Amino acid sequence: MFAQFGANFAVVRSMACKISHKRRSAAAGLTLLAIGSGVAGCTAPASLNGQDPANPNVKVAPTGYRSTVAPYQSLRPTTPSSWRQQNDRVAPSPKSEQ
Repeated sequence: MFAQFGANFAVVRSMACKISHKRRSAAAGLTLLAIGSGVAGCTAPASLNGQDPANPNVKVAPTGYRSTVAPYQSLRPTTPSSWRQQNDRVAPSPKSEQ
């Protein structure tokens, strides 16, 4: 009886230590995140290479339009053909006997 009680106590203590450790590491992570965000907000903005993208008078390359369905040609409605004619059209030609 005492052995089972001791085993249960050991399991509960082990889980409590794990939970406590995770809470401490999560709190430390959140603290570092808050400090990092505050420091990042105080930095100077990065300089732009070239012209300002917010300027509407900047010259840009022209864009063109190409349709993705331009060569499409509808093949419907068509007249039905015999399945034998369709098979003969795609069948390989018979080899000549030598």
